[in-house]
Amino acid sequence: MTTLRIYPIPAFRDNYIWIVHDTASAVVIDPGDAHPVLDYLQSKKLQLDAILITHHHNDHTGGNLALLDRFDVPVYGPEHEAISTVSHPLRDGEIVVLPSLSLSLEVIEVPGHTLGHIAYFGLPPGPDQKHILFCGDTLFASGCGRLFEGTAQQMYQSLQKLADLPDDTLVYCTHEYTLSNISFARTAEPDNVDLQQLEQHASQLRCNNKPTLPSTIAMEKACNPFLRCNHPEIIRTASLYAGKKLHEPLDVFTALREWKNNF
Repeated sequence: MTTLRIYPIPAFRDNYIWIVHDTASAVVIDPGDAHPVLDYLQSKKLQLDAILITHHHNDHTGGNLALLDRFDVPVYGPEHEAISTVSHPLRDGEIVVLPSLSLSLEVIEVPGHTLGHIAYFGLPPGPDQKHILFCGDTLFASGCGRLFEGTAQQMYQSLQKLADLPDDTLVYCTHEYTLSNISFARTAEPDNVDLQQLEQHASQLRCNNKPTLPSTIAMEKACNPFLRCNHPEIIRTASLYAGKKLHEPLDVFTALREWKNNF
């Protein structure tokens, strides 16, 4: 059995279009731009078998039509968002079966960034594989997406869903925001040693023009302030920003998200 490769195709200023493939077949996630995807497929002599979409923003869907001009493939995406190219609308708990890669992915509804945002979670075939999560703009390395459509409560609950996934889960988000997210996270929790070590590691990767992704659920629970709303130091600094004592994790999260918006 061929081990699947998951590769980040850079797009725009800081997007990653994730492509999952073996030696013959490929599936692409959130292709905002078709051109780098087509170049990669041609260079590896791959056949595109499916497109997976997490949400409707153009930097995640803009390449669909051009890819469909070249490949007659299904496009999976959220049922509760208007994406004209989606042929297979999905809701929470459904399974996307990708036979050419022997891969099945569970759909997790994660509203917040947009109202219908979904993520894809699964376990690649073969021994010693780790779980994988394609989470679009919901969970970032040391951060989370902006609330363009949903509420703070929706995003908080969505992030809790993802935090409950196995610690070994590899987190494939779609933007290279890690260093800027760490800068905010260190302001919110300056004494977090794990976060300090992550900053050194991520800085070295970016100096060598390498992606900081994927992260892991374990790393996010150790370093991401938006998953640490019950930790005393986070509560203290969020309360200082809010100008009042915060007690509930959702209130802490709400203050953190507003703080990050203005950071």
